[in-house]
Amino acid sequence: MTDSSILHRLADTIEARKTTDSSNSYVVKLLTSGQDKILKKIAEEAAETIMASKDENTAHVVYEMADLWFHCLVLLAHHGLKPEDVLRELERREGISGIEEKLSRKTGQ
Repeated sequence: MTDSSILHRLADTIEARKTTDSSNSYVVKLLTSGQDKILKKIAEEAAETIMASKDENTAHVVYEMADLWFHCLVLLAHHGLKPEDVLRELERREGISGIEEKLSRKTGQ
């Protein structure tokens, strides 16, 4: 099994880049370009993931999904959030029907 702590290490690296003024850092360029640039990259990577899936190219799906997750981690850092915040939400939802969970959002439960 692959070590899932890579998400935490990557998130820590992204967080550290927030205080770096390195113009040769992709993460710094994304973070200083603002939320719209980050969101555009997420949309682009999501579309590329979809296309890889439609092509039924599993290796390409993995490659594009890695890009998508990376950019999602950058967005979390932009908002001062960490992977643990998302993981806690997934744990909260564990064992709850997706239909039930969506209904609870509508009724405010």
